[in-house]
Amino acid sequence: MTTKNLNPLLKLLLEIGPLGAFFLSFRFGRELLDIPAVYGLLETVIGAEALAGPSAPLFVATAFFMVAIAVSLSASWHLTRHLPRMAVVTGIVVAVFGGLTLWLQDETFIKMKPTIVNIVFAVVLGFGVAKGRSYLKYLMGSTMPLDDEGWMIFTRRWVVFFLCMAVLNELIWRTQTTEDWVTFKTFGSLPLTFAFLAFQWPLLKRHMVEEG
Repeated sequence: MTTKNLNPLLKLLLEIGPLGAFFLSFRFGRELLDIPAVYGLLETVIGAEALAGPSAPLFVATAFFMVAIAVSLSASWHLTRHLPRMAVVTGIVVAVFGGLTLWLQDETFIKMKPTIVNIVFAVVLGFGVAKGRSYLKYLMGSTMPLDDEGWMIFTRRWVVFFLCMAVLNELIWRTQTTEDWVTFKTFGSLPLTFAFLAFQWPLLKRHMVEEG
């Protein structure tokens, strides 16, 4: 099946759009509950008592996040006939932990979602490194031509980064308020990832292979 390349701006929108939906629906969670259709749907899932409690905005945000992830994946498939593997893993974890959050009326599950996602990626990449293989090359090799040594070093650094992000998420949601955690998830994780990538530039430049 032939895959199509997405416009970079559209690709970025599909990747960060669900995160933006999560933040905005949390920020305006109470206002969204004033909409009869939204309230009625969530009431059938988690009940009126939960929607009247302090965790209601997070429950609203979780529901919107799950829908936004599904829409993003559907749009990506419709436009390219391809789904990024990391996005699929993230979508599955969001569906499972978001569903548990709403079903059990426990915000712990959605707060642990980033931890689980980061650990899964770290374990998968670490397993490949232990076998002398870079699964990151399998995912990104077509867009980033590096030699084998460069891929192995780059992959090991990603393993460390994913583990650090998992620990950081646990520290924040366990010690800070829900508002602080949502802010970190929205405005902290992505800049940290960009900063990590920026610091990898000397490595990438050193091990870059000229195409052709």
